[in-house]
Parts: sequence; structure tokens; C-alpha cells
Amino acid sequence: MAEGSSSMKTKARVTLHDVAREAGVSKSTVSRMLDERLPNSDSPKARHVREVARKLGYVRDLSAANLRRGSTGTIGVIVPRLTDTVMAMFYEAVSAAAAQQGRFAIVATTDDSPDASRKAAEALIRRGVDGLILTTAREGDHFGEALRERGVPFVYALRHNGASAASVGDDKLGGYLATRHLIDLGHRRIGIVAGPDYATSSRGRLAGYLHALEEGQIAVAPELIVPSTFSIDSGEAAARHLMELTRPPTAIFAINDNTAIGSMSAIMQSGRSVPEDISLVGYNDIPIVSRLPVPLTTVRVPFDRVAEVALHLLFEAAETPEVRKITPSLIPRKSTAPLG
Repeated sequence: MAEGSSSMKTKARVTLHDVAREAGVSKSTVSRMLDERLPNSDSPKARHVREVARKLGYVRDLSAANLRRGSTGTIGVIVPRLTDTVMAMFYEAVSAAAAQQGRFAIVATTDDSPDASRKAAEALIRRGVDGLILTTAREGDHFGEALRERGVPFVYALRHNGASAASVGDDKLGGYLATRHLIDLGHRRIGIVAGPDYATSSRGRLAGYLHALEEGQIAVAPELIVPSTFSIDSGEAAARHLMELTRPPTAIFAINDNTAIGSMSAIMQSGRSVPEDISLVGYNDIPIVSRLPVPLTTVRVPFDRVAEVALHLLFEAAETPEVRKITPSLIPRKSTAPLG
């Protein structure tokens, strides 16, 4: 049978919400009636709820139930990879903020794979973490909804899915600051190493780039917008493409510092210099970029503040999921110069 046919699909887990809807009662009522720790009520309502749960095939999620029952003093942090300096810096910031609360942060890496992210979350939940901080959100990702249905505390950080609580940098503002800086230096043909479309962080920075161009009355040149991942290699490939254009840009905004480092390499391999021929701006201000042969102008994100807010949102019982945006700042260095 063909892969993906309906008979091959895994049956969805029956949730408390499903039982509540079928029984015509609130989710909290269902949770109370089915909680084996409480006295087994024999009221008509309780019997009805238990019968509906039995017919629907509801199975209590013991891992999530254990998570709700009490604190273990641990927090699970899921990141794409720790070889990415940004993710390592963020994890260290979470670890430090958690320690101030008497908690301990445990990290799991996923190589930015949605399936691996789910498996990592399950493993951390089984270990009884008090909640999850997720940095692996993707557009259209429903993983947060599944965690919410199970009653698992979680918050997104650095990236978000648009429907859950999150602590992120103000990426649109950061992209605007980077591009506005280049415009103020006289540049009009500005390329962008734009990052992956699935991440709200790169989409926000691209939106800031476009806003700055519009404000500066500069027409958007589609050939100057080059997608990438977040890696050094992809930044190098994207910038090489820009250098090979008939009319190369005079400046490049790279979506993060890794892609900026790759871009700097491609610019120099093309026989050009930074900033004499091409001005370059990165994003995040990882430690190495101030010590490059040409120190990198970049946008600084206060990861300690992002971590503090993420922990606050994780344990704040807010009715409406909130996305908190932390203000970034431009750090000018020697990789940008006025258009000569």
C-alpha cells in the first residue's frame, strides 16, 4: 500500500478535551473525575464521564500527570544543536537564570528535526521535568498544541509558532536596525542572506530589511534576497551567489553571525575586501565576531533577558499565550563603512 495512505496513519491520541466535549462537561471536571488519586465518585456525572472516556478509548498520560503533580526542580531545554554558538549561549543563559530560582536546566539537541524534537520532548517529560523551553519552532508546527492538550508546561524561545507563549528577540526591529545602518552609510544596493523561511526569526529579520528599504524609498531587488540555513557554509554559498551577480551589492546583511562569517569568506575569495568593497552586518553578536580580522558590525540580542522572560512565561498561568519581544541593539564595528 502507498506510503501515507489513510490505513497507515497512526490514530490520534484521545485527549481530556475530546472526553470533555463528548461528555458535555469542562476539561477540569473530566480531569478531576478521572484522577485516580481522588476518591472515586459514584455520582451520575462521574459515571457518565468515565463511560465516555472508556468508549473513546481515553488512556491517561502518566508522564504528563506526573509532571503536573509536583516540581522536580528541572527544566528541559530543546535546541537544534550546541555547535551553534547562539544556542549554546542561550542554554547557558537559561541555566544561569534557572539556578537563581533553585532549578536545574537539562538540554537536548535535535539537529532542527521536528521528529527529533518530539522524541526529545517525550524523553524529558518521562524524566519528570517541570516544563520545556523549545527553540525549534517552525511555521505551521502543531507540537505546542499537543503539549497544551496534555497539560505539559512549555514556552518557545528565540523562535515561535504564532500560537503559543514565547520569549524572542524583536527580529523585525533588529533587521530594520541592520539595514537602516547600511542605508545611512549611503548604500542602496543591499543584499541579504535571508535564512530559512520556516523560522520566525529569519522571517522577522527579512521583514525588517524590507521595511527599512521601503522607508528609504529603495526598490526591492529580488535577486539580492538569497535564502540560506543558519550555517557558515550556507552563508558562504549565498554570498558567493551575490558576488557573481552582474551588479553585486555594495553591502550585505546576513541573518546571523554564522552566515556573516561565511559571507566574509566568500567576499574575500572573490577578490574583494570588507568593508572597502562590501560592507557586512551580522546578527546576534556571538563572542568571536568582535575578534575577527575585520571586527563584525552586528545586532546584539540580550540572551540573558530572553532566558529570564522565557522562565517567567513558563511558570506564569496566563490565559492568553503571550509573545514577549526583547529589544535588540546595533553594535557598529569595522565591517561597515560609508559607500565610497
